[in-house]
Amino acid sequence: MPTCRMCKQNYPNDQFISGNGPRYLVCARCGIDHGLANPDTVPQLYTDEIMNARFALYSARYLPWFVVIVGWLLFLSLGRGIELWSSLFLAFLLVATIAVPILHFLTALRFKAELSKLTP
Repeated sequence: MPTCRMCKQNYPNDQFISGNGPRYLVCARCGIDHGLANPDTVPQLYTDEIMNARFALYSARYLPWFVVIVGWLLFLSLGRGIELWSSLFLAFLLVATIAVPILHFLTALRFKAELSKLTP
């Protein structure tokens, strides 16, 4: 994969603006930032709205995994000493540990469909 001359990041070929001279091997983001291209002529640019929507989509997808991991860490470090709450918390963690991978697998197609809508 080629490297952008300005930001030194690796991108696929479709993320570069076309042209010779100063536009050669410049990614879409750097081309717009440095005035080498217009946002209208660069269809592959990830705008701030698209980036925020993609971040929200990824956050919603992986938040249950984060909650389960943090829950187990809290249970193992703090939760075993409380009598009633530790058993309820353990039951919740067991159900969540079983349910999260199943839900992650079942919602994979919807996630990919929504992600493809947000990909320029």
